[in-house]
Amino acid sequence: MSSKVKHTYGSKKASISRSYSAPSIPPSSPVSDEASPKQKRPLQEQSNLSLKSSQPPSKRARTSLKNKGITKQKTLTQLHFCIDQTVLRACPRCGLSYTKGAPDDESLHRTHCTRIQKGMEWGREEEKEMVKGGIVQVSSGIRLKDGKRGRIIYFKADAGGKIGQKLNSLLETINLTLSSPPLTPEILHDSKAYLFLLPSLISSNREKIAGCVIAQRISTAMAIASSAECEKAIDPSSENTATPLIAVDSSTGLFCHPKPLPTPLGISRLFVPSSHRRQGVARHLLSAAAETFIHGCPLDPTKGQIAFTQPTGDGNAVMMGWGGGGVRIYED
Repeated sequence: MSSKVKHTYGSKKASISRSYSAPSIPPSSPVSDEASPKQKRPLQEQSNLSLKSSQPPSKRARTSLKNKGITKQKTLTQLHFCIDQTVLRACPRCGLSYTKGAPDDESLHRTHCTRIQKGMEWGREEEKEMVKGGIVQVSSGIRLKDGKRGRIIYFKADAGGKIGQKLNSLLETINLTLSSPPLTPEILHDSKAYLFLLPSLISSNREKIAGCVIAQRISTAMAIASSAECEKAIDPSSENTATPLIAVDSSTGLFCHPKPLPTPLGISRLFVPSSHRRQGVARHLLSAAAETFIHGCPLDPTKGQIAFTQPTGDGNAVMMGWGGGGVRIYED
């Protein structure tokens, strides 16, 4: 019986060995991985696989799987139609019209309103460039009506650096207040900027810009018509055989003669913050410009040597009071 068992195992072993013996001709298709004999992995690779399988999944994966079906809801804002009220607002302090609820308009209004009421500052950064910017101090210790004392400086309107940046910001505020277009580079090249500076109550190294005048070199201007001539120009029933007048501001009755007259100095911009008005700041700035704009040749406004460019209602009052009726009108 044992010989029969040995004979049976021997036959199976022989059949297995015959099945592994492949023919010399290679097969037409590649042998699959399942058919190939399995090889043992190296010991280091097996240890790495065991470590990876034993480590728990990362928190990020858990979180992403946990919050996979949750979508973040966007916060909505309830809007209402207001038909009986307008969104346009006119500030009573600075006079600027802006759109209420528009972030850009409200930000512009806040900045503009602060500059109009309090003015801008002149600090140590600008003082460091006095020599480079060609700053000249006209006078100091000027007493105003409220007892405060300040000084007047001037420099070229096309100056660069910190001084040019400060003047550009100031001119943006002035143009926005007067609804005037920006001055061209050609005009700035022929102009001087006069500033009235007051000591700051907060810091001894800073000063407040209490007023600004931009004086420009011009060639001709037009004489302002008298009150009698303006009344005839307004009254349609009056017979006026003379040359028709040019209306500068019909609301204030300001007219001028069209004939150009030789005029050396023009005031293109005049600005005083509301907190420093009616203190004599504008008069001091205009007088400084008339005395120092042309070196060694002071100008007299009562003789028609100085002109303004289309003044507003407040500017017209200053022009008439300071110039004694002799100031002229010119176009930019």
